[in-house]
Amino acid sequence: MTTTPPAPRGGDRVARARSFDAAAAQYAAHRPSYPPALLDAVEELSGRPLAGSRAVDVGAGTGIATALLHARGAEVLAVEPGGGMAAQFRRSLPGVPVVRGSGDALPLATGTADLVTYAQSWHWTDPARSVPEALRVLRPGGALALWWNTDALDVPWTAAAGERARRHFGVDSAAERRGAAAGGAADPSGRLAFARREVRWSRRVPLDGHLANLGSHSALLLLPDRGAAFLAEERRHLLEVFPDGVVEETYDTVLLLAKAPPAA
Repeated sequence: MTTTPPAPRGGDRVARARSFDAAAAQYAAHRPSYPPALLDAVEELSGRPLAGSRAVDVGAGTGIATALLHARGAEVLAVEPGGGMAAQFRRSLPGVPVVRGSGDALPLATGTADLVTYAQSWHWTDPARSVPEALRVLRPGGALALWWNTDALDVPWTAAAGERARRHFGVDSAAERRGAAAGGAADPSGRLAFARREVRWSRRVPLDGHLANLGSHSALLLLPDRGAAFLAEERRHLLEVFPDGVVEETYDTVLLLAKAPPAA
């Protein structure tokens, strides 16, 4: 039996999280978005529509999830710790406010949000601090929603590619995301009762776009020489699977949603 490693912590967590700043434009252009069914599930589990809700998107990055929330009619405030990512966010979504800050210490007033979201970013926080902060910012009965795109490892080429990455870098980033998306790992204190949903979806992208997506991950950003060698080898492997140069990426988007206690 294999074990799932914990999400990165301490100095390694900070270094990997901040590595995205130098590749913000690449991240914005090539990272996958999220399927409409995910937002449907957020509305269902939270018990209220996104339209008209006050949402805080934490670790917003370049605004991929923020844009979807905004398009659904939510009044969104983004929180992003990285300067490079925040600058790219402002270029992508000039009409949506973004403030610099961390999920471990949210720069927001108490009881002001109907929804606090973390798209692909909760595993960069310390839940001992980020759970109380989310509960502080949420109004009574509001909801905390965490989600991740995880690789569909029952797809043979995806599983093989993940194993190559693990061998090359010694870091199983896919397993980290799957581990973080487990309810117990998301809140080790057990204060939150998470409901879980999973949505499978796929997208077809040119091989160069797929490789650029891989290149925007922290394991490659922190080791650029090894990353370049890995991407060159990966191109060769993938052309055997996708000789037309178009890659079908398949994801299982995992959603965890917990509601704050109602007003006393």
